[in-house]
This record gives sequence, C-alpha cells and structure tokens, in this order.
Amino acid sequence: MQQAMGLSSVDELFGVIPAEKRYPALELPSPLSEIEVRRLLADLAERNADLEHYASFLGAGSYHHFVPSVVDSVISRGEFYTAYTPYQPEVSQGTLTAIYEFQTMVCALMGMDVANASMYDGASALAEAGLMAARVTRRHKIVVASTIHPRYRQVLRTYTQGMGMEIMEAGRADDGTVDGSEVERLLDDATAALIVQHPNFLGCMEDLEPLSELAHAVGALLVVCADPIALGLFRAPGDCGADIVVGEGQCLGSPPSYGGPYVGLFACRQKYVRQMPGRLVGAATDAQGRRGFVLTMQPREQHIRREKATSNICSNEALVALAACTYLAVLGKQGLRKAAELCYHKAHYAAQGIAALPGYERLFGVFFKEFAIRTPVPAARVNELLWKRGIIGGYELAKDCPDLAECLLFCVTEMHTRAQIDRLVEALEEIGKQG
Repeated sequence: MQQAMGLSSVDELFGVIPAEKRYPALELPSPLSEIEVRRLLADLAERNADLEHYASFLGAGSYHHFVPSVVDSVISRGEFYTAYTPYQPEVSQGTLTAIYEFQTMVCALMGMDVANASMYDGASALAEAGLMAARVTRRHKIVVASTIHPRYRQVLRTYTQGMGMEIMEAGRADDGTVDGSEVERLLDDATAALIVQHPNFLGCMEDLEPLSELAHAVGALLVVCADPIALGLFRAPGDCGADIVVGEGQCLGSPPSYGGPYVGLFACRQKYVRQMPGRLVGAATDAQGRRGFVLTMQPREQHIRREKATSNICSNEALVALAACTYLAVLGKQGLRKAAELCYHKAHYAAQGIAALPGYERLFGVFFKEFAIRTPVPAARVNELLWKRGIIGGYELAKDCPDLAECLLFCVTEMHTRAQIDRLVEALEEIGKQG
C-alpha cells in the first residue's frame, strides 16, 4: 500500500495527523450510577434533530412514511426478532410463512411472477438484477439510465468490477427522464439489460413501455427499479413490459434511520427464476398432505457448488421484510393507494407554491413525490437558512449532477401537513428576498 501511494514509511502515511492527536490519552470521567447514565443519554439524544420536531423535505432514497404501530409490535415479538435463517422448516414455519407472504405481496405489487427475500437493499438488488440479466442473455453489456440514483449506479459498477462487464450510461432528456434516442443508440445485440428507475432519482415518471420495446428489440431485458409506494397508484412495471423489477423496501414500514437497515425487493418472470439470486420460500405439502413452507431453489454458493451459484448474497433481511409485509397487510390495496395519492397531491401542492415564488423555478415534467427546484441563492445556503427555521431542506443535486448547480430536490410524503408545506414556502420566500 505504501508503494502504491508513493510513501516511504507508516509514519509518513499518518503525517497529516498532528502528532499530539495520534495517540491521545484516554481520560474517562468518573463512574456514574444507572440513573445518571440514563439522564446523560437522554440529554444527548435531545440534541438530535428528529422528524417529530423538524419538518423534513429530504428524500433522495430514504423516505419518511407513516408506520402503523402494529408493525413495530409484530417485528418486536421474540419469535421473529431473534430468528435466524430458517434452514429447518419443521421449526421455522412462522418465519417461512411470513417470508412467503412477503414474496406474494411483492409479486402482486410489481406485476411479476416470482419474488425472493434476501436482498440487502435497493442498490444491491439493482446490481444483482444486472448480473442476472447477463446470465440469462449470456451478454456482458448493460445500458443504465443516468436518471437512476447515483449511489445505485455506483454499487452496480462495484459489483461488476473485474467481471468484464461494460456499463454504458444513457443521458437525461430535457423533461428529466432518460433520453430515449440515446438509449436506442446504445442498445445493440451485445446488450444484456436496460436498467431504469421509476419514478427516477429526480422524481420524474419514466415511460416504461417504449423503453421495453427498445430493449426487447435487441434481445435485452428491461430491469426497472421501482418505488413500491408509487405502485399503489401507477401501473405495475410488469404490466409495462419489465422482465425484472427491483426496489427499496425501507418505505414500507421502516423509518429513515441513518442508512439502514433496509431490504431490497426483487421479482422477475417465472421463466428466469433459476437465475434469480438469493433464497426463495415455496409452499409444499407434508407426508400427511398438510400445507407447509420450505426454502426452495437456493442458488447461492453456500448451498451448491460455487461455480453453479448465481450469487453469494446471503444476509437475512427477513425482519425488515416482515415489517414491509405487515405494513402492506395493514394498509391493504386501498390504503396503499391512498398513501400514494397523498404523496402525489401534497408534493404537487408544494411544488406549485414554491414555483410561484420570485426567483424559484421548478424543473422537469411529470413527477411523483420528489421534484427539483432551482433556487435564487446557493442551494447550500438555502438549506442552512431553512435549518435555522426548524426545517430540513432538500437534497443538493450539484453533489451528483453538476449541471444542476443551485438546485434542490424536495420530497413530500403523506406525513407532511399543509401547515408544514406552507411554512416551507414562506421560509423560501423570505430567503429569496434576502438574496
């Protein structure tokens, strides 16, 4: 490592750290009683900005949705909370049943035939979908929409590094969706998959059917990374020609929590099931003809010969999947649609109010719950001034999209009240006047 970095010694490696800071003395305070420790921790916790006291309009992959109390009640039960991978079906019927129901709900939501239950998160699910498409088509080129979440694209490149895969990115059109003409130019008979996000990173709705036709015309698969909340209102990707559908399940019953734990959603057509990564739970009958559930078709390296494995993904995200399953069961079809409608209408109410302010401009076309706004003052300064008013602002798009300097990506869900949205608009108006 020293040689690669052009260093002559370990001391030189740590030279950027002031000498007095390299080996600090450990000066612990005097012991505290349990009461004092609790009081101290409570005081420290009060310093955190929580979503009960701050109106947050930050999304960009982690979303604040309503979580019914019954979700935490179910996932806190000892039978589920401490359960490990259910290798022994005879003692794991409860866990297997819950996972089976989760898979069933994911299939219904995404319009697919079969779903698994062991993806780490949305990003790893998308990367696994790219590898699966390569196995199915025996091709090694993937065309990725630049409108996909930048972290997801990074994970895809990390997954495929050293595998001889070619990753090509299709640019963005003026309306915020992927440029169809550029997609058509990049697709060829070497392409394994076209991967898009719907709604995309900028909140815009991609037109999936034309993209499906372009991909299938060259023998490639269409992979869609979908927002499961949006699917309560809009057509399922499977109905629009998608072959593999993935997504992030955090919004289904799990709060934003410093980046995790999350759960990836992964579903595909029945004909591709043997190339699906991870584990699947299937229904079976025992010797007495009674219905039961078992782990089936486990094509990962822990279970079969390494060279025949489709993936080595193996962590059990079943507890977060159970939260998603409970959330969907409690809300039901109509409840999920209502949540999606509230996100849509409240986001448009906010976007309309902000766009009417002098100096503010809403970018792009049709969107769901996130929208981009160009601000009259530096975006970082806007967020700083919003914070002082008890508001967590939007995501600074310049971090990932240099052409969107001084633009913020705001997110509005069913959790935002009219008063909170109006307060955001008023605060932005004041900031704009200050210049």
